[in-house]
Amino acid sequence: MLGTMQERPLALPHIFERAERFFCHKGIVTATATGDRRRRTYGEWAERTRRLATALDDLGISADGRVATFCWNTDVHLELYFAAPCSGRVLHTLNIRLFPEQLTYIVNHAEDEVIFIDRSLLGLIAPLLDSFVTVRHLVVIDDGAPTPLPEGHEFLDYEELIAGKAPAVFAIDDENRAASMCYTSGTTGNPKGVLYTHRSTYLHTMGAMLADSVGVCESDVILPVVPMFHANAWGLAHAGVASGADLVMPGPQMTPPALADMIVEEKVTLAAGVPTIWMGVLPALEGRDTSSLRAIPCGGSAVPKALSEAYREQLGLPILQAWGMTETSPLASIAKLTSAMEGLSEEARIDLRAAQGMAVMGVELRIADQVTGEVLAWDGESQGELQAAGPWIAADYYNDDRASQSFTEDGWLRTGDVAVITPEGFVRIVDRTKDVVKSGGEWISSVELENEIMAHPKVAEAAVIGVPPPEVVRAADGLRGGGRR
Repeated sequence: MLGTMQERPLALPHIFERAERFFCHKGIVTATATGDRRRRTYGEWAERTRRLATALDDLGISADGRVATFCWNTDVHLELYFAAPCSGRVLHTLNIRLFPEQLTYIVNHAEDEVIFIDRSLLGLIAPLLDSFVTVRHLVVIDDGAPTPLPEGHEFLDYEELIAGKAPAVFAIDDENRAASMCYTSGTTGNPKGVLYTHRSTYLHTMGAMLADSVGVCESDVILPVVPMFHANAWGLAHAGVASGADLVMPGPQMTPPALADMIVEEKVTLAAGVPTIWMGVLPALEGRDTSSLRAIPCGGSAVPKALSEAYREQLGLPILQAWGMTETSPLASIAKLTSAMEGLSEEARIDLRAAQGMAVMGVELRIADQVTGEVLAWDGESQGELQAAGPWIAADYYNDDRASQSFTEDGWLRTGDVAVITPEGFVRIVDRTKDVVKSGGEWISSVELENEIMAHPKVAEAAVIGVPPPEVVRAADGLRGGGRR
């Protein structure tokens, strides 16, 4: 028996139009290259976004053309976030920190037709422009930087491009249509492309708005320090728009003092970034009013217990560890303690806050033996590769034959992380499959060892790397004919 509910596509135009209609008075603050802060309402942003979509039509960008961005976190970047997918195209965020050869690879592999570039970033991409095969248009967004335009190429000005354009009407009929793409920044081989659909992005947005997840809501003031080219800013850009939260975009102002000023002066409630960011920001917040903050989501790498506890001691708020990856959109688990865990000892709660936490509703996680593939028990001791499944988890890579290495026969994503899962469902990552350390027959968690080292008051950062013992190196040299390594 089938149900009687309406079938409506889960697509980004609904999120966009919700902000446009209900939250047109709410605002987006952007820090510019000059140090000023630009302020626009959602109403102004929405009108500009619709005009941008018409400009894409006028440029002749194909129906599913890839629209690349080489930008900081700004209100203009957010216009591109919605104009491209809501008009049927695919947003492709380029990672400004990739090696030049990797950037060339992903632009050509994705077959980008246009690149939108912040003026302050022109110096990074200019040497590569001749290597881009499919790019037909270059658009410069003037962020106040004095960077000159490179010679030998034609550049369009963003404001001139959208000026006077009629606002576009958005309609996406197929929720499985690609909305955006992001390439992994793995350390081996070429980056791999992950294509997010309208449906997956819509559902991930709802996942970020759950109370037992990040809990994004209308009363929030969100500072996404995590770049918009890292898996859609961890979903905060979409969730912020969907909920009508105020957004504070740091632009190129990424120094700890500048970020601390934004947190305090804009009364930020939720600020998200990687551990190295929060290491630098903590001293800049000392003695200042941070009472507006309710959550500091952190991911990208394991959060050191010492760092989380330092925030708890100084701000009264520990860091909220989340886990995910490009292939998981990225929100997959979050270390929010359950009511049953509140009765545990303080030391036990500290340990749990340093774990990767419980799967967000909509995501399934399991661990499996790396050799046999056998699914392992959630006993808090068995170690296996962490695998993920769900409606916002990748099932394949874009135009890439390496997918067979990354997915199991029954369709689960192989994350490459080694983890244990407690009987309560709390995930703790202990290593990467390529970084495991074994000594004297015992497995040693490099993550736990790093945490112990960083607990020392004179150690800020630590990295544990497995190195073969001399006898193994000598044996390997002997097999190779005695040559030195």
